[in-house]
Amino acid sequence: MKNVKTIALNQLINYIANDPLNKLPKIMELAKKLDRKGTYLKLFTVITDALSDETSHWHKFVENLFNNVDSKVIHKLAECFAINTTLVGRPIREKYKAKYSIQVPWAILMDPTSACNLSCTGCWAALYGKQHNLPFEVMDSICKQGKKMGIYWYLFSGGEPLIRKNDIIKLCKKHQDCFFLSFTNGTLVDEKFCEEVLNAGNLTLCFSIEGNEPATDMRRGKGSYKRVIEAMELMKKYRLFFGYSTCYHRYNTESVASDEFVDDMIARGCFYAWNFTYIPIGKNAQPDLIATPEQRAYMYKRVNEIRTHKPILALDFWNDGELANGCIAGGRSYFHINAAGEVEPCAFVHYSNVNIKEVSLLEALQSPIFKAYQKRHPFNQNLLQPCPMLDNPEKIMEIVNEANAKSTDIEAPESIEELCAKTKPAAEKWAPVAKELWENREKNSST
Repeated sequence: MKNVKTIALNQLINYIANDPLNKLPKIMELAKKLDRKGTYLKLFTVITDALSDETSHWHKFVENLFNNVDSKVIHKLAECFAINTTLVGRPIREKYKAKYSIQVPWAILMDPTSACNLSCTGCWAALYGKQHNLPFEVMDSICKQGKKMGIYWYLFSGGEPLIRKNDIIKLCKKHQDCFFLSFTNGTLVDEKFCEEVLNAGNLTLCFSIEGNEPATDMRRGKGSYKRVIEAMELMKKYRLFFGYSTCYHRYNTESVASDEFVDDMIARGCFYAWNFTYIPIGKNAQPDLIATPEQRAYMYKRVNEIRTHKPILALDFWNDGELANGCIAGGRSYFHINAAGEVEPCAFVHYSNVNIKEVSLLEALQSPIFKAYQKRHPFNQNLLQPCPMLDNPEKIMEIVNEANAKSTDIEAPESIEELCAKTKPAAEKWAPVAKELWENREKNSST
């Protein structure tokens, strides 16, 4: 059945490719008629309206996509997300959820290695060293098991994932029905690697950048900004699909949110932007880097402005709680497997009960910490306070203690009480600001 759908999709993309802006709205109208239950009606309508408006930023986005990204990559994006993740994968995930009373995500984040060739200020990964690597066979098994459960999207973090770029490419080529995303500092991207990415067709890179050159070099080391830009130029040359990620903190929030920076990233070929706020994880964390409540509120407003006015997919891992209906971790939409194999509910929650080298994916999703997550979601009725660690630290303390989960911090184990002592002040300061934003949002939506 999947092969038939894939063939049909390929024919559809070939039909669209030579005139996407005129043909896509027609396809959306057909899709609305085929969607008899109306599951995706609102989405199809939004897409149709946006593409029909030549002044729309989404009209420009689609134009950029088809003009600047290789057709093989577009095929793979559509195959993974339109067919495998949605039409094929969703019913499978729902069956597992119902049968086992668990959360089954649509994405898995894993760390191929704990090693990194940079030493960024305030980053826990920089202190982990090179002692842990997920063997290729383990990553391959994760993908195989995941597909059986309806999961077709896999992301890589670290460490610097591209230290294992040969294995990443090997994995991409072996699992052509999946799509992969690797966060990267960009230092290991060269012509040969871009050729391999194009050949595979199902890998996107998300470049870590802190804003302008001074801000990036301040946290990542002199010359880091230049190397990221050079890597982006190579990706654009090879007509590849890529984006950028920022870690916004007290000293760069205004920079990464500026029109100047975002427009520059779009001009350099980025199709998506993933914004994360700084979290003080690890013994050597720097709480003074945490963004102020005013800065976080500013990012909330700016990301919404960017996504409604600029031709780029803009996301905010924390402030998009209202779009995601709360925290997406704990297996709800994703979970994390570190380089040692420890299965964690979130990349920022370094506590676990099980190791993927010893249990199946299904067993990992049934582990105590995931169950404790599941029964408490959402962690706050105000979805602008979605995180159990940064916004509701008493919740993560309950979860870890109830599950009797152990710290997975490779450098120096940290008790949940120690971690929450660092996030509690930020949570208390953010609460009244989030309350005002949420109430104003509700007032605006009712008028």
